Amino acid sequence: MIRILDYKDARGLITRKAVRLEEAERIVAPILADVRKRGDRALLEYAHRFDGFSGDSVRMKVEETLTPEMQSAVETAARNIREHARTQLPVEGFIEYPDGRRLGQVVRPLDSMGAYIPAGRYPLPSTLLMTVIPAQVAGVATTCVACPNPSAEILGIAAWLGVTHLFRMGGAQAIAALAYGTETVPRVDRIVGPGNIYVAAAKKLIAGEVGIDFVAGPTEIVIIAQEGNANWIAADMLAQAEHDVDASSILLTTSRTLAAAVAEEIERQLATLPTAAVARPSIENNGAIVIVDAIERAVEFSNALAPEHLALHDAAVLGGIRHAGAVFLGPSSPEAAGDYASGPNHVLPTSGAARLRGGLSTADFVKVISVQELSPAALQGLTPAITMLARAEGLEAHARSVESRNG
Repeated sequence: MIRILDYKDARGLITRKAVRLEEAERIVAPILADVRKRGDRALLEYAHRFDGFSGDSVRMKVEETLTPEMQSAVETAARNIREHARTQLPVEGFIEYPDGRRLGQVVRPLDSMGAYIPAGRYPLPSTLLMTVIPAQVAGVATTCVACPNPSAEILGIAAWLGVTHLFRMGGAQAIAALAYGTETVPRVDRIVGPGNIYVAAAKKLIAGEVGIDFVAGPTEIVIIAQEGNANWIAADMLAQAEHDVDASSILLTTSRTLAAAVAEEIERQLATLPTAAVARPSIENNGAIVIVDAIERAVEFSNALAPEHLALHDAAVLGGIRHAGAVFLGPSSPEAAGDYASGPNHVLPTSGAARLRGGLSTADFVKVISVQELSPAALQGLTPAITMLARAEGLEAHARSVESRNG
């Protein structure tokens, strides 16, 4: 049974279980070093050992097809994801100032990216759409996909998207291959996508040598509702809980009546849920219904938690939200819609990282490069400020490089 807590007793929920990456880092560090040193030989050894792979190359032919029903679903989702991704591209432009400065920016795509697509308990073809489409919209030339055991749907979507670099590899060895390159796998500029604790640890260790999206922990949802349909709210909480026994589902409400109804409805739905073996321990160990004395208290609690997913049954609450990976407004906007087909990305920051950034976007696959052009008059007008600051830093050549142009 899910816990029902008074907010005064629920502060411990804000202090999440620490994601124990240290031990995972010790395990994956030698794997990263080995793949970096020995390339394909090491990669294949780990693929055979950990992924159950028996072939002599991790590169796969991308030639699977989709059923008509699946293709229709993919087309709907992809259209919306691509449409939203286009709105996220930074804009190129220039401004000319009266003093002779012409300043602006150009936008250039990364040369390559790697998408990690999990295929453990649940293969995630939707993650293929969410990671590859923004990169395509950005104009990334080389898109690599790593998946330890791609399902027919993953293969079919890869073919439909035009992916040509698909590799059957998973875990830390896949992250290493993408980060350092091997004889078979190209080195990429950025690695994105969720994975288990070993994938997260590997991404953390290679960050800086290549770009990453973020180090992801267990998935989570917070729902704020003063009133609502208990059936729908319970279903939304279970939709999150079925991902992982470490997933977190929290309802914040001012209504004890709603709290009791949702708790009862969760039990009723669990009785017939095929994924209850995962969802029940998630709900019992990490889930909670928190009674707050005012909706402002719920907003304060949510901002402290900075959840990956935040569902607001009252859109008027949005103005107070400062930290969330993604927000779902109104009772007709379930988080599951965002997971698949509404358009915004489902690769989101967890474990409080939403205090620092939002979800994966097209902007993650481009560089915004500043450009400046000064007229002779503009440079002359700036010379006193430039030379004063340069000499204050002891950088005489900087000052002279400007003065030499002023005759």
